[in-house]
Amino acid sequence: MSELPKKFKDFMEDHPAIATAYEALGTAVHSDGPLNEKTRALIKLGISTGAGLEGALHSHTRKAIDAGATKEEMRQAIILALPTIGLPATMAALSWLEDIINVDKN
Repeated sequence: MSELPKKFKDFMEDHPAIATAYEALGTAVHSDGPLNEKTRALIKLGISTGAGLEGALHSHTRKAIDAGATKEEMRQAIILALPTIGLPATMAALSWLEDIINVDKN
């Protein structure tokens, strides 16, 4: 399900050394600790929400689905940001979640 965006693929092709280092960093960060894949994916949804990163939230939604997260778990991971970042940003993130969930249903 997790298809890399064309822009990222192009970047990886144009800058292979940076892409390799970036991927190694991601692997190291994910493997350094006790959290399981689903928990990490839900945390990444929360981070993407707080940072207001639509593309990242789309990507992490796909990864969370692949890790077995339910729609309800993903929605809660986003809604937990509400008291900190406010209603408009949380509503935007929920709409980004729906972008992927609704596309993947069809």
